[in-house]
Amino acid sequence: DIRYEIIYVDDGSRDKSPEVLNDIVEKSHHTKAIFLRRNFGQTAAIQAGIDQATGGIITLMDSDMQNDPHDLPRMKARMEEGFDLVSGWRKDRKDNLRRRIPSQIANALISQVTSVHLHDYGCTLKMYRREMLDHVRLYGEMHRFIPVLADAAGARRDEMVVNHRPRIHGKSKYSLWRTVKVVLDLMTVTFLTRFNTRPMYIFGGFGFIFLGIAALSFLYMIIHAVVTGNLLTTTPAPIFWSVFTIGGVMCILLGLIIEMLMRTYYESQHKGPYTIRRIIDHTDVADTAEVIQP
Repeated sequence: DIRYEIIYVDDGSRDKSPEVLNDIVEKSHHTKAIFLRRNFGQTAAIQAGIDQATGGIITLMDSDMQNDPHDLPRMKARMEEGFDLVSGWRKDRKDNLRRRIPSQIANALISQVTSVHLHDYGCTLKMYRREMLDHVRLYGEMHRFIPVLADAAGARRDEMVVNHRPRIHGKSKYSLWRTVKVVLDLMTVTFLTRFNTRPMYIFGGFGFIFLGIAALSFLYMIIHAVVTGNLLTTTPAPIFWSVFTIGGVMCILLGLIIEMLMRTYYESQHKGPYTIRRIIDHTDVADTAEVIQP
């Protein structure tokens, strides 16, 4: 009793998936298939599906048949309670220890660093309101961090236990290298969510720390020269003073450059450093003066 569409994204597969998808689309008016020119990765495939979606609620789901479609009505019921994001939690995960243990470590690390506490970031089965995803652009392998990016845009999130089935078809592309990439992506997401509108705080902060170390090195160099009575006495202090002075100045200048780049980014796309949930307007602009109350 609801309007829906199903979007399949073929990420450059080399098997018979295109033929199967052609048959599916021909037999159903509710389906759409997107064929990427080559394998761009899961994040790019997800972004392609989001870009083509037209619904007010968007659900992501893996095609390996481990997610259970029967969870969708329950997730939609949670959304109707006022949430912008409902995240799936594979509490009884049907994977081996080689996949579960690194995933648990990554989940704990991401939750601790970002302060967005979820049990299962790796579960693709998540449901979003469209307006939340309009503020999120995905690059690299950022798909697992969509809840963090949505939270930065002010999303109200919830998490629910979902079913998880053993994988009986296909082969997983998981490797331990993914854990390293999670850490690198976590650094990027942390910067984007905490310092995207104030990069000078982090670069300038490091700059002042370096300049402080340089000042201490210079002070030590002077004291050492007074005590020994010889300015030319061998000591590493001049090297520390030079390196940290240059590093501090470079960090501050880099912060200024990135500040200008961020302003160009926002203003060129007519974006603001905020998101609006809703507006209630009972004013008559023709008859009243405009008042801005911060």
